Amino acid sequence: MPAAKTKGVRLILDSVIIAPKQTAESPESTIKASLPACLPVSQPVLPPGYRPILPAYALFHPPPSHGALPPLRTLPSRRPMTPYCRFRAHAAHRCGYRVSLIPSNIEQEERLMIINVSTIDDPRLDAYARLTEVQLRNKLEPEKGMFIAESSKVIERAVAGGMQPLSLLMEEKFLPGMEPIIEQIKQRYLDFDLPVFILPHGELKQLTGFELTRGALGAFRRPIAASVEEVCRDARRVAVLEDITNHTNVGAIFRSAAALGIDAVLVTQACYDPLYRRAVRVSMGTVFQVPWARIGADSGATGAGSWAHDGIPLLHSLGFKTAALALSDDSVSIDDPQLASEERLALVLGTEGDGLASSTIANCDYTVRIPMAHGVDSLNVAAASAVAFWELRAK
Repeated sequence: MPAAKTKGVRLILDSVIIAPKQTAESPESTIKASLPACLPVSQPVLPPGYRPILPAYALFHPPPSHGALPPLRTLPSRRPMTPYCRFRAHAAHRCGYRVSLIPSNIEQEERLMIINVSTIDDPRLDAYARLTEVQLRNKLEPEKGMFIAESSKVIERAVAGGMQPLSLLMEEKFLPGMEPIIEQIKQRYLDFDLPVFILPHGELKQLTGFELTRGALGAFRRPIAASVEEVCRDARRVAVLEDITNHTNVGAIFRSAAALGIDAVLVTQACYDPLYRRAVRVSMGTVFQVPWARIGADSGATGAGSWAHDGIPLLHSLGFKTAALALSDDSVSIDDPQLASEERLALVLGTEGDGLASSTIANCDYTVRIPMAHGVDSLNVAAASAVAFWELRAK
């Protein structure tokens, strides 16, 4: 913000020391003090008659002789004052600045916890740097499970989808661009001070794939798992992912599902987790827009099709016909009018290479193929899903 267009630089202080005779005024009053007395200190030694006020704003007014502010580091409001900023504040005082202290109402001014971290080895960053996807998921204690969202767009969609944030991690230059998202979080979670960790670029680039994150990451609490009945209650078109063991394919299928009108996604127990970091990134956050749930028993092995023993009867009980996308002698073309006329349809997709289990195909109501040209026998499962979602969308 240009210096000529503002009256001062607004900073939030960790602690402010002022004389009690000055606090006798109304809370809305501006309390004036000299800068050295208002600098935050970790363990203040209070002179007689002084007490700390927490928190408070400090407004630095340029002296009348200055047509513009000296080249100080201008910070967003509500940002905690760092030692570097204190040095700059001292410089401001020496330039003749007057300081106004404005006590804030902590119920109205939610504080933003900007935490400058010097190394990726800081234990507070374990979720981002050291915990594996299995550890983040925490199957033994699911209420403590987490997932990581990468990039501002994905973080924004996670927040919009009702995901609970635990912290953010970013390079300092990305903080201004993240402020609208942070404000949304503050409005949604009034009793939570969101930790925002700031790490130097040289440290951040040690994270695998950091260049793909576009500068920001967020740690979120894993949501409570939904049931098949809940996500399918009002659905007309659902996708079932049988044992798909590729994060990129899972994320791409969710993105197509969101774009092409699929109402819910069901994943078997052996299918890769839609909240794995890469799946979330590839989906561009659409995994938070499409309801999803696990279906079937955990067989402990992929390709067995054991989910179908209980899963397909469950879908039938909910009013769905099931269509297995597979190459088979008795398959029907995806443009068959009978398929499009089904009121509720579940499209079953198999893993890359092996495809669907034979028992799954045998238990489905339809076996569906996508007509091919030039001798090509099949498509990647993510590409096939997009074709099927579009062709068989509810009309």
